[in-house]
Amino acid sequence: MTAELEMDLVCEADGWPADAEAVVERAVMAAWQAEGGADEGREAELSLVLSDDASVQELNREWRGKDKPTNVLSFPADDEDEAPLPGMPRMLGDIVLALETVSREAREQNKSFDHHLTHLVIHGLLHLIGYDHIEDDEAEIMEALEIKLLAGMGISNPYEGGYQAPDAEFGQTG
Repeated sequence: MTAELEMDLVCEADGWPADAEAVVERAVMAAWQAEGGADEGREAELSLVLSDDASVQELNREWRGKDKPTNVLSFPADDEDEAPLPGMPRMLGDIVLALETVSREAREQNKSFDHHLTHLVIHGLLHLIGYDHIEDDEAEIMEALEIKLLAGMGISNPYEGGYQAPDAEFGQTG
């Protein structure tokens, strides 16, 4: 049984394509149903912000000590060692995406904007449900899952051609 996922999606920057919200929702649901939805059948909540480079640079500087914009930041809400309150949904956390960086990377990597956005949303959500890529073995597991999820959506392997994983860490970029 897949648990329900409630997503608060906010577009706080001008310039995002009209279909960006639909792309984000599709990516979140694909990853959630495959990986997160079976989490003890508990409902969950997620916040996702379509932002810009300036806002993401500020967050990246404040939370990661990196004074530059990045494509995606993930901020997990749950403490895995702390039991949630009974009957309360699992708070997954926040994902923030930077329009200019996502657009530039898509162009540089000869990918459609929608495919690159889909990959980054999936990447950010996987961080929120416990995946990471700091160690090589963790990166292999996370990347393989991303490739599988994207393939299920008709999107080719984003790591072909020397592309590196998004930069996300805890309090993280994707």
